Amino acid sequence: MDFLWSPWRSSYIDGFKEEQKEMQKSCFFCDAIKSINEDDERLIIAKKESYIILLNKFPYTSGHILIAPIRHIADYTELNNNELCDISIAIKESIYNLKKVMKPKGFNIGVNIGEVAGAGLPGHIHYHIVPRWQGDKNFMYVTGETNVISFANEDLLLKLRPLF
Repeated sequence: MDFLWSPWRSSYIDGFKEEQKEMQKSCFFCDAIKSINEDDERLIIAKKESYIILLNKFPYTSGHILIAPIRHIADYTELNNNELCDISIAIKESIYNLKKVMKPKGFNIGVNIGEVAGAGLPGHIHYHIVPRWQGDKNFMYVTGETNVISFANEDLLLKLRPLF
């Protein structure tokens, strides 16, 4: 099947356009960085001097981690060398810790720079670390673009946080 035809969804999807504009005015990374005593609600794994690590509230797969610099910047070329090194080490630690806790068979690691490249929050650059398993994209995703998430973020948070 190439397409699942559902034209009635267009009015549902259109309802999110204003909501998305409002969301882009705020930055959930900056909100998380400034937050106090909200680490569990914001799924914060670790806050460091130059970056923050959190679980994605809307993951592609279980264990989907986001890493963002503390500074609110949009462009990869604006990262300084310390931020680049620190974030690279954080990516390596994330992979190690996810392997330990979840035992994935692979990873997708990436960054979307700019809205046209798929950045959902184009004003604050961030990295995605997405654990992968054989067959993790089953018929639910293929036919309905619906991810099946097998692990609760709250449980993963409790397992991952002490490792960072």
